Amino acid sequence: MLVRDAMSTVVLTIGPAHTLRQAARLMSVRRIGAAVVLDSDTWGLGILTERDILNAIGTGLNPDLETAHDHTTTDVVFASPEWTLEDAASAMVHGGFRHLIVLDGRDPVGVVSVRDIIRCWAPERTAASAQTTQRALAG
Repeated sequence: MLVRDAMSTVVLTIGPAHTLRQAARLMSVRRIGAAVVLDSDTWGLGILTERDILNAIGTGLNPDLETAHDHTTTDVVFASPEWTLEDAASAMVHGGFRHLIVLDGRDPVGVVSVRDIIRCWAPERTAASAQTTQRALAG
């Protein structure tokens, strides 16, 4: 299975001047765990995750004053829609993160998360387990 089959195409794009509260509100409404941060001045792409917001608030920072710019990860690993889910999972494990921005050329077309991968793999694993159980009962 490929990243394009698992990724969410609901991509929340925010600017670096958004406050953490604004970002959290937008992410909450869309029920997503990450926002793509697009800096139109530099054409740079970064990612702001729920964990980034949680860490900022947990250290006592004010979510109404802190901006996405100050908490955005900019050394991002990008995925291609043609990557396998194994490639995406490997990149996540190696990098220690849970979201990948999916690019088609220079354009963000989706975000794939650990949850997306598990959602795709779980039916396969469940079906394989059911087949193994059926064989054991029949044998």
